[in-house]
Parts: sequence; C-alpha cells; structure tokens
Amino acid sequence: MTNSSNPNATIKGPSGKSPRDSTVTMTEIVLPSHANALGTIFGGKIMEWIDIAGAIAAGRHARRIVVTASIDALHFVAPVKVGHIVHIRASVNWAGRTSMEVGVRVDSENQVTGESHHTATAYLTFVALDEHGRPTQVQPILPSTPEEKRRFESAQKRRESRMRLAEELKKEHG
Repeated sequence: MTNSSNPNATIKGPSGKSPRDSTVTMTEIVLPSHANALGTIFGGKIMEWIDIAGAIAAGRHARRIVVTASIDALHFVAPVKVGHIVHIRASVNWAGRTSMEVGVRVDSENQVTGESHHTATAYLTFVALDEHGRPTQVQPILPSTPEEKRRFESAQKRRESRMRLAEELKKEHG
C-alpha cells in the first residue's frame, strides 16, 4: 500500500501476531506418582502442566523469557484417573504492552475406551522480560476467526476485572 502524498512510501499494515502463532499442545499420561489416595491426579500436578503450557505459549508470542504474573481462574471440571491421557492446549488470548493472557484448556482421555472429557480451564497472565529481567514490550494479538475474537474480547473483560482488583488491594494494603 502506498501513501497518497508520497507514492513511493510504503505504509505497514498492523503489526502483531495471530493466536495460532502461540498455540501449544502438550500430552501427558497420569502415572501413579501423580495420584492422590482416590487414584485421581493431584490438582497441583494439573496446575504445573497448565503453567508450563501457558509459559511456552506466552514465550512463543513474546519471543522472550516470560514469568507467571497471575492465575485469574482455574476451574476443575472433572477428575482424571491414573492411566488416562491429559491433553493441555494453550494459546495467547490477548496481549497488552508487556503482559499476555493465556487461556488453557485441559481434556482427559481414557486410552482404553477413547472417551474424552473436559477436565479444567485456566486463565493466566504472563509478563515478558528483557535481558535485564525487566518487563519488555510484546506485539499485540490480531484475532481473525470468530472464536479468536470472542476469546480476545473475553480476555479484555477479565483484564479490566484484574485491574480493578489490583487497585482495591493496593488501597486496602497500601
């Protein structure tokens, strides 16, 4: 595209990345060492896998080292038994100046029957760091599909809620 006042000048389109550029899929098997006395996985193990998948997705987007700033929500929907396969899918829903929201969905699969169940959903915020360990700028997210746009808009609402909570906590503990 050219600038009308200077036909030789090039105007760059919007810079940013698609959520597809950051998508991560991890697969794990639930071993006896991951299980509690009920024979189901410890919630903390699922949380660990969620954090790892989220960090990989955020790092792919930022092309930087990232750190977990918060976990907005983590909802366990169904238990996962020993021997089941766990699929963890993560991608960046929204990006601000230095932070990114990553949505993570966890599904479990009974490898004998092939039956699959939604197990957990989580939203995490990661911050990109420069070589000195300070927050650094990241590219925006450019959602294109209806699902990506829905996730982007929902992430903006969650961010507004996080910011209100941070202000309240600052006033309370100031």
